[in-house]
Amino acid sequence: MTRDARWKTLLDLLVERGRLDVEEAAERLGVSAATIRRDFDQLAEQQMLVRTRGGAVPHGVSYELPLRYRSSRRAAEKERISAAVAELVAPGEVVGLTGGTTTTEVARALAARPDLATGSPALTVVTNALNIATELAIRPQFKIVVTGGVARPQTYELTGPLADGVLGQITLDVAVLGVDAFDPEHGTAAHDQDEAAINRLLCERARRVVVATDSSKLGRRAFAQICPTDLVDVLVTDAGLDGGTADRFREAGVEVRAV
Repeated sequence: MTRDARWKTLLDLLVERGRLDVEEAAERLGVSAATIRRDFDQLAEQQMLVRTRGGAVPHGVSYELPLRYRSSRRAAEKERISAAVAELVAPGEVVGLTGGTTTTEVARALAARPDLATGSPALTVVTNALNIATELAIRPQFKIVVTGGVARPQTYELTGPLADGVLGQITLDVAVLGVDAFDPEHGTAAHDQDEAAINRLLCERARRVVVATDSSKLGRRAFAQICPTDLVDVLVTDAGLDGGTADRFREAGVEVRAV
């Protein structure tokens, strides 16, 4: 197992369990306790966890894994969600994509659609996510618009007033949001306030808003609100969504699609 793969596994376990002991992690990964201690120390230096006596805990109450370490979590669910979201987009539309693992999969699903293989343009994609823009820029039939701003290393998203300037001059047919939390009463939210502000602008510039997220983020709250629930038209999530939460979203006027 490479160091990056080991680190990703450690961080995933840490998020799931809330605490991880050295000996437990060493047994789980099949490496020495000394290797795990060294991994914990190096991850702590990058502020990705907090070292404790004999182990580690997540870093802060709004813990957020960098995108490269989150890409394989709930991968099957995200593929189904992204395919369903991509089907909501019509050829020739202007689509806004926020950053995140699920919206990255949405971009890939759009790129794979046969009916979007040609056109002038087949689709216009507006995004503040550098990784999404890079993946789609090689497709000549897609017109890619990237906002300005300062890059967040955790999500590859551009934020700040430079992005505000671009988004204030355009309109979107649909905005696809990746979120850290979505609660029927409190709306959509992100851990980072600058990221939330850009995502809010995308919502305001769109004719319809689609939230694409796995069910683990539903019924939860995060630090910075993106938009209230009444601005969301469609929620696309996985079949793990419980019936009571789904009913609360529908009562709030959101169309729910669990795939």
